[in-house]
Amino acid sequence: MKTGRQKTADATTRLGIAIDRMSPVPLYHQFAQQLEQAIEHGLLLPGTLLGNEIDLAGRLGLSRPTVRQGIKALVEKGLLVRSRGVGTRVVHNTVKRSLELTSLYDDLAEAGQEPSTRVVRNDVVPASAEAAAALGIGTGDNVVYLERIRYANGLPVAVLRNHLPTGLLPDLGTDMLEATGLYRLLHAAGISLHSGHQTIGARAATAEDGEHLGEPEGAPLLTLRRTAYDAAGEAVEYGTHLYNAARYVFELQLLMRQ
Repeated sequence: MKTGRQKTADATTRLGIAIDRMSPVPLYHQFAQQLEQAIEHGLLLPGTLLGNEIDLAGRLGLSRPTVRQGIKALVEKGLLVRSRGVGTRVVHNTVKRSLELTSLYDDLAEAGQEPSTRVVRNDVVPASAEAAAALGIGTGDNVVYLERIRYANGLPVAVLRNHLPTGLLPDLGTDMLEATGLYRLLHAAGISLHSGHQTIGARAATAEDGEHLGEPEGAPLLTLRRTAYDAAGEAVEYGTHLYNAARYVFELQLLMRQ
């Protein structure tokens, strides 16, 4: 039976990474490029442990700074994640999400993406005409406004802006929102989501969007507007979300009309 260390060694040894020391291309870039290709072609599956930098450097005949720089490049691309005491692990580069009434937090957790959240705002504000129409209330009526940044493996993937009727979650604190997903909190409060209506689009990032998502101003972003309803048909949430188009896609299944 192979130990975890042997399995880790096998994962990189079988790749046949070849470094050309006569090439003008920096060694770290050659290493990162070949490792990226292995991930994209399925030779290194999500969850595969690559080990620590010392082990990798020894197995590949490279210096530790070279390996560290190559890994850093792929961590910034969202292909690898480093965990203290464990080493470097392969993760999904792109978050794939089906077009269903599901929580982004749950989708990330199920995909092994280690979701986390930073709350930017948690206030009671007057409803805009758009939010009021979606929630079936009057323009200017009070709503709970939430703005959160959702991360996957420490990398920002979405800006989530939600409007909720006041009184729906009366004790909704920032610590609760950072610990779990909004839909989990609704479910825990006995609110069952039954259906929803959503629209997907795209737009260029503003300076503020870019700061939140780590993208330059003008970068393409996916947009989603969603109204979710409970079993009685009452609107319980209206959301306007932005997604990093480089790391996020929506998936849907199409059937031929008979």
